[in-house]
Amino acid sequence: MGNLFTFQSPPPPPPMVLVPPLFDFPPLAARTRMLESSYDMLFGKLALKCLFEDYFEEARHFNTRIMLKPIDDPHVDLIAAVAGPLDYKPDEKIAANAQFRWQSDVLDPHTFVDLSVSNSDPTLMMRSCAYYPKFGFGAFGIFPLLLKQRNSSEDYGIMGLRYGSSNLSVGATFVPFPATDELPKKAWLVSKMGRLTAGVQYEPTFGSTDGPRYKNLANWSCAMGYGLGSGSPLSPSFNFGLELAKNSQFIASFYQHVVVQRRVKNPLEQNEVVGITNYIDFGFELQTRVDDAQQANNIHDSSFQVGASWQANKNFLIKGKVGPLSSSIALGFKSWWKPSFTLSVSAVRDRTKRVTAFGLGIQIDNIREGMYERADPNFVMLTPSKEHLAEGLQWKIGERPLFESDVTSGNFNGVPKELRPLNKML
Repeated sequence: MGNLFTFQSPPPPPPMVLVPPLFDFPPLAARTRMLESSYDMLFGKLALKCLFEDYFEEARHFNTRIMLKPIDDPHVDLIAAVAGPLDYKPDEKIAANAQFRWQSDVLDPHTFVDLSVSNSDPTLMMRSCAYYPKFGFGAFGIFPLLLKQRNSSEDYGIMGLRYGSSNLSVGATFVPFPATDELPKKAWLVSKMGRLTAGVQYEPTFGSTDGPRYKNLANWSCAMGYGLGSGSPLSPSFNFGLELAKNSQFIASFYQHVVVQRRVKNPLEQNEVVGITNYIDFGFELQTRVDDAQQANNIHDSSFQVGASWQANKNFLIKGKVGPLSSSIALGFKSWWKPSFTLSVSAVRDRTKRVTAFGLGIQIDNIREGMYERADPNFVMLTPSKEHLAEGLQWKIGERPLFESDVTSGNFNGVPKELRPLNKML
């Protein structure tokens, strides 16, 4: 007789694809988006700003930033920064500032109060915002408390009201005191219809001799954008925008975020790890003046910049950008300790002077935690997690498997909170 009990080996673990956290997501500017006009944040402007500015330090300068959150009270955090020249001289000034922030809801950054101190004007400033998602209404204020001189009405503070929904954003800012006839200081209206977004903004900067300032077209800006994607970096996205700013400058831009997966041939990884997710970003921005045709060919009045970045894994990032006067490249290395540590080195090539200069950046952060660098295959619903069902098919040349429809359709329940798109408001 054979054995009544036969030993069966356990099934092999399912194939796994590593999903590294993004270097800086969400961006710090998104934490204060309720203090800004939606017109200035949409149309891919925030993404392009991060692409063209983050880790590109000023030539021959260093930038150190520490961002800490206490474990016992996650509602508060502190950000301190010090920046200055690498070859410091006694007559040069080191810029230093710190910001203390209290946030009402850990998962909702839209209601907060922060205090900023600096060794330059304003020395002490308070910012506050209150937003009620149920009704869509919000109020905010920016108040410089300590200043050497108050030369303009804005030095006494700015307040604002706004309404936001998933398809509409409207708001205005004004100076509460002293009394002024410049009302409002800024007003905007942005609407989204499917994949199209259109907006207009009024900012009375220029006076008018023939009537009220709102009749002067130089105080108006309008923009239109076309966007694809869910708003989460776990899925690809594309944004294209056209803007006529102040009736004098035409701006065309596009930004694309690509999510690709490649095979892993790393002897340090486990056998079930078959691939890794990479993030590739590409952006282009063209600015040209339209109020004077004779100046349009001047390099200072008509310029462009092209930028790209590639995050190969959770530890390494490379970025580059090219403009009419200079080119820059930045390398970043991040260690995901608690808190995380980031070291970046940038090089700037000034083609007019034929000089290359370097910048250095150091960052310590535990405000944005990357907890999804080794995601379970069922966690993000990756296509390669079913590699055993179609062996060899998904890694053929020319086929780049992306995230499955469970994520692209908008089901982000199992995704970390910092990667979920903000669908409640535009």
